[in-house]
Amino acid sequence: MESNPNAASFRLGLVGAGRMGQTHLRALRDSSDVAVVAVAEPVDALRNSAATNYELKGYASLENLLDAGGIDGVLIVTPSDSHVEVIRAVAEAKLPILCEKPCGVNAADTKLAQHCVAEAGVSLQIAYWRRFVPQLQAIRTRIVEGEFGDVLSLSCLQWDGEPPSAAFRARSGGIFVDMGVHEFDQVRWLTGSNFTRLVASASKMITDPEVSDDPDSVQVLAELESGATAFVSLGRHYAGGDMVSVEVFGTNDHVLETFLRPEDGEATQLEALRRQASAFATYARGGTCAGATVEDAIAALEAATNCAKPARTAL
Repeated sequence: MESNPNAASFRLGLVGAGRMGQTHLRALRDSSDVAVVAVAEPVDALRNSAATNYELKGYASLENLLDAGGIDGVLIVTPSDSHVEVIRAVAEAKLPILCEKPCGVNAADTKLAQHCVAEAGVSLQIAYWRRFVPQLQAIRTRIVEGEFGDVLSLSCLQWDGEPPSAAFRARSGGIFVDMGVHEFDQVRWLTGSNFTRLVASASKMITDPEVSDDPDSVQVLAELESGATAFVSLGRHYAGGDMVSVEVFGTNDHVLETFLRPEDGEATQLEALRRQASAFATYARGGTCAGATVEDAIAALEAATNCAKPARTAL
């Protein structure tokens, strides 16, 4: 194996080499200051592919990865319902953690993760990559600086090109958790305001015959402490690929930003993931957390849970 040109950079161990794990690998391959140097993945084909294609050390288990050492932090990209278990093991190894959202499938999971890292005295950042998209950062700055005047309302749309597999959906917590937490975190981060009321409506359409309780689209109306309202639209069928947009209405100005669109592929997400990993390295080395905290993850999951219960009852 050739020497890694990023050997002096922050060394990450990746836990999970599935779809999102591969996305992180593609993003960090071109990072100048963070390098994934090892991967833990129980599925032989996924582990071997990641190890070969990205010149990583491959381990069949998290325990083996942690025992081997040689890493400065851990990036967790396992199924959502396994996040807490993995966080506990990594925290016991005294390593800083970047965990893919949502950090469990409910707020109780996230609070347990919070307890684990607090006891161990390690850093935990939640990977809400939208916070590292330049267009969204610019909108947040404009809101903070008052350029919109009073913010009246936000509209946040996230529509995927196609539904994920039934196996993924069974462990993801459902559409409000899997997709909605991005929007709930985004609304809170952009406005600096918490939710006071959420009303959800779920479509009765589920196109995958292997799925019974996870609708293909849902809509949410929300009220915020600031007095603003928010509209969140989530769906799993958008022709051509993934689309994500945010629209802000204020007393002085308005903006519509479609920052993820099918024709651009995953370029926006990959760049945000690189910026996120760099910020995590700074945090892990004793700096300030520029990304989502565990408290942010709890708030997003509480919103998702509040929406999911009435929506599923309606089905």
